[in-house]
Amino acid sequence: MAGETRGKPIRCRAAVCWKAGEPLVMEEVMVAPPLAGEVRIRIICTSLCHSDITIWKLKDPPGCVPRILGHEAVGVVESVGENVSEVTEGDIVLPILMPDCGECTDCRSEKSNLCSKFPFKISPWMPRYESSRFTDLKGEVLYHFLFVSSFSEYTVVDIANITKIDPNIPPNRACLFSCGVSTGVGAAWKTANVEKGSTVAIFGLGTIGLAVAEGARLRGASRIIGVDLNPDKFEIGKKFGVTDFVNSGNCGNKPVRQVIMEMTDGGADYCFECVGMASLVHEAFACCRKVCVPLTLSL
Repeated sequence: MAGETRGKPIRCRAAVCWKAGEPLVMEEVMVAPPLAGEVRIRIICTSLCHSDITIWKLKDPPGCVPRILGHEAVGVVESVGENVSEVTEGDIVLPILMPDCGECTDCRSEKSNLCSKFPFKISPWMPRYESSRFTDLKGEVLYHFLFVSSFSEYTVVDIANITKIDPNIPPNRACLFSCGVSTGVGAAWKTANVEKGSTVAIFGLGTIGLAVAEGARLRGASRIIGVDLNPDKFEIGKKFGVTDFVNSGNCGNKPVRQVIMEMTDGGADYCFECVGMASLVHEAFACCRKVCVPLTLSL
């Protein structure tokens, strides 16, 4: 089909948000061919992230309508625009919301993943040209979301937002890699650099919290404490390396920080807050083992 559709608009179905907070509507839409530096992909599988729900509810910027949401997905390259050599038709790829041009100082650095050529923003446009590749059948522009818009059978993504993957990875697993899984595993593996034999506490055992547990397990953490209100999460968490569980709603008169401090004889080596609540950030910080770093000052 790629040979037949290359360079031409594609008519396909998409779930369109026409009004903030209202149900998405399955519509037939037109997806334009990719411009230079862009890739058009056929979505194989996509999932729902809480970020989609958050923006779906917003009536004011960064919310806007009509829009095609979705950003956790896996797809196959249908066609490529000019100057694209990183992928070719038929490649299995992940669209990623964090651009990586591979050329700027920040993308080349091991200490940063914030591209300075294409800064991350919740934009309604494609990053390179600030225009849309979507229209409805009447020609009305439909806005993009997080440079991906995966709630469509076809979408156009900048090459800076594309990662080629092994085609043998199951699509219903692969579609989670570009957001929730990479966030959690990356936090433990790359950002915190969890050490072998260390103790980890995780507040919230949702997708990101479980991914943190997996990252900590892979790094060799000896004890991984999951904190959640739902006791069923412990059984799920065990599959990802969680060794202990604290039900934050069933600690009696003790605050969670005290429970964890007692469990770990002074605090966990690494604490991760995976819910997004300011109060839990403070609680997680209070659970950390206090480390004194000696400094030598010279005049």
